[in-house]
Amino acid sequence: MAMGKRPKARQGSPLWVTTADLPTNAGHPFFEHLNRVLEAAGFDAYVEELCAVFYAARMGRPSLRPGRYFRMLLIGYFEGLSSERGIAWRVADSLSLRSCVDASENASLF
Repeated sequence: MAMGKRPKARQGSPLWVTTADLPTNAGHPFFEHLNRVLEAAGFDAYVEELCAVFYAARMGRPSLRPGRYFRMLLIGYFEGLSSERGIAWRVADSLSLRSCVDASENASLF
């Protein structure tokens, strides 16, 4: 037997896990409740109406929805993050916070 090789019987299971086998959690309860409160108050429509004058009708990079932007700022405030990069990193790192700001896994956050 060569050095570093195990017999097939002792090699064990493969080293990968399918995404269906990964555990899922319910998310972050505080931010889920915050989302429900903001949804009930009509936050997104209200903020979009207030910010409409600042968004160009054409040209430039498509912007973030104002509701998503302010939700990310709220996350930064509640978690003590002072920079947009820090907020974007925190939201990108946490699946429960991504669902809070309604971002897909491949979406650009800022």
